[in-house]
Amino acid sequence: MKQLNHAQRVLSARTLAVLLCFLQISPAYSQNSAQNATQNAIDRSPQVTMNSGFPRKEFQPGSVSSTDFHDSTRIDSLIRAGQLYLSLQDAIALALENNLDIELERYGVRMAGTDTYRAQGGGTLRGVPLTVNETSAGLGGPSGSPLLTTAATGSTPQSTVSVSVTDSQLIDEGQDNLGITGTFPFASGPVIPMFDPAFTASIFGQHSQTPNPTTLTTGTTDLISNNFTGNIGYLQGFAPGTQISAGFQNMYQNENALNNYLKPYTLSSLGITVTQPLLRGFGVDLNRRFIHIAKNSEKISDYVFQQQAITTVSGVIRLYDDLVSFIADLQVKRDTLATAERLLEDNQSKVTEGTLAPIEATRAEAQVAASRQDEINSEGFVRQQELILKNALSRNWGDDPLLHDARIVPTDTLSTGPLPAETPAQIVAAALDHRPEYQAAKLQLTNTEINLKGTKNELRPELDLVGNFESSGLAGDLNPAFANLPGSGIPVTALPGASGGYGTVLGQIFEGKYPSVSVGINLTLPVRNRIAQSDVARDQLQVRQTEVRLKQLENQIRTEVEDALIALQRTRSAYEAATLTTRLQEQSLEIEQEKFAVGLSTNFLVIQYQSYVAQARSTEVATLDAYAKAKVQFERATGQTLTNNNVTIDEAFKGVVNRVSSPPVPPTAAPAPAPR
Repeated sequence: MKQLNHAQRVLSARTLAVLLCFLQISPAYSQNSAQNATQNAIDRSPQVTMNSGFPRKEFQPGSVSSTDFHDSTRIDSLIRAGQLYLSLQDAIALALENNLDIELERYGVRMAGTDTYRAQGGGTLRGVPLTVNETSAGLGGPSGSPLLTTAATGSTPQSTVSVSVTDSQLIDEGQDNLGITGTFPFASGPVIPMFDPAFTASIFGQHSQTPNPTTLTTGTTDLISNNFTGNIGYLQGFAPGTQISAGFQNMYQNENALNNYLKPYTLSSLGITVTQPLLRGFGVDLNRRFIHIAKNSEKISDYVFQQQAITTVSGVIRLYDDLVSFIADLQVKRDTLATAERLLEDNQSKVTEGTLAPIEATRAEAQVAASRQDEINSEGFVRQQELILKNALSRNWGDDPLLHDARIVPTDTLSTGPLPAETPAQIVAAALDHRPEYQAAKLQLTNTEINLKGTKNELRPELDLVGNFESSGLAGDLNPAFANLPGSGIPVTALPGASGGYGTVLGQIFEGKYPSVSVGINLTLPVRNRIAQSDVARDQLQVRQTEVRLKQLENQIRTEVEDALIALQRTRSAYEAATLTTRLQEQSLEIEQEKFAVGLSTNFLVIQYQSYVAQARSTEVATLDAYAKAKVQFERATGQTLTNNNVTIDEAFKGVVNRVSSPPVPPTAAPAPAPR
């Protein structure tokens, strides 16, 4: 009994020592970091949660909430009497809340969080999306804007009708890829240890009956054996490259062999093996490189989302400004039609009075028909632009009859502002700091350099220090065949302490009665190392390519900024010139109408001056729209789109805009709907 109590004390003390050793060996991040990673994933991914409860959350998939395809309530609050009264700030808010391009990028941000969580467990990376969807160009897109067409009024009345009734290029969205690392992956480098610990267990039972041709080994020709094995194991990797494996093996055997000293008996062993790379695969930074890359990729995905927000907001502003311009141009066409109709009425009266030839009334009537065709074209352009804008501001506008049939009434007008006071060099420097795709590109270059360090480590020989400690125990019942066999020559003390049960086995293991210790070095030295050398050379070339692409992007940003600045200055001057031209042409028309009233001018000249005024007004609308587009492009080129329009990344990511909508115009004060 005293020996048993002593064995129990030794067992408890050594068990505690082993547990303390494991706690000392385990790095803090292996446990705490996993919890932090989950928390980070939840923080970055409010719609992705880890399950808990039974069974344990490690064996449960994360839950991802379904996408909500309902529009925010803001859009319903802006509809009055079949009209959607829309300010520019409300249009931006609706885009942040409902635009599907932004919703797509929200999932990209969450995917980046899962990559970090995966890397912290020792897994390889799956990558993050780097594409950004461009907003539809709309009818006032980069080329072929209907605002630039010649007015129908003129000395020879004619109207311009677009041959292409619909153009999918004006509706479809394009994609921009912000990746600069190329399409070929880097070499994987040394294998990352599995930081997530793993337990293994096996239970196996066997009954066998085997014939033997001799009795020398077993003492019987008919060997009957009942075996039972139960093993557990533990495996974990650590940042320095260390691999620790522990195993606890147990075997119980009962067979009718006469030559076994113990029958039945239990054989167990507890062993720990530590493998530490000394060259290839050694180093904390090396083995945590995927974690560093994943963290950078999280920032990259944030920049990609920011770029998507900028792209979408810029696109919505451009579509809104174009709609305002189309409506203004439609009003120009209506005013031109009204002027032509008044001239027709005057000419018909004079023909009736006999003071004007009938051909003049016919000419005026042709002018009215051509002006009406221009009005019809402009009305169609407005409706098409409304359709494209609704698609950018709503998730299911086609399934909502109220929104589908509502006509958009912009409540903001276009205006000019002061030109930038900074020098081009100052503007470019600020743009490089604010452009999210440039910041994402620099992080991509950093990731390629981290990958290259892993590839270079493959050049080193594989030299591992391996240590193993194993303690065994054996116990069972003394075979009666030996006790009753006189002259067997085997003393009763041949296996001292072997008589007993499973507790005796455990006591032998933790007392270290049968220890086994081994220490060694494994060396793998390639005679030729062409694979690793070629991988390093290729990855170095890809890093250099990434540096070139980064410089290309920098030059592109410089070009875009200065080009946008020139366009802003040019369109501002063009608008000022167009405004002056319109005022002078209106004065000229008034003078010509006064001369025509007293018979000092002709109907032909009056119609011609009407054409000049109509064209001048349309040009003024077009130049103001061009200035608005140049302003949008300048803000985008300098990375100031979100700041200048009071948009925060937090509200863009959450899809909830706290600002209050502009109060809609009461139905009694609403303008009459445009004719369909």
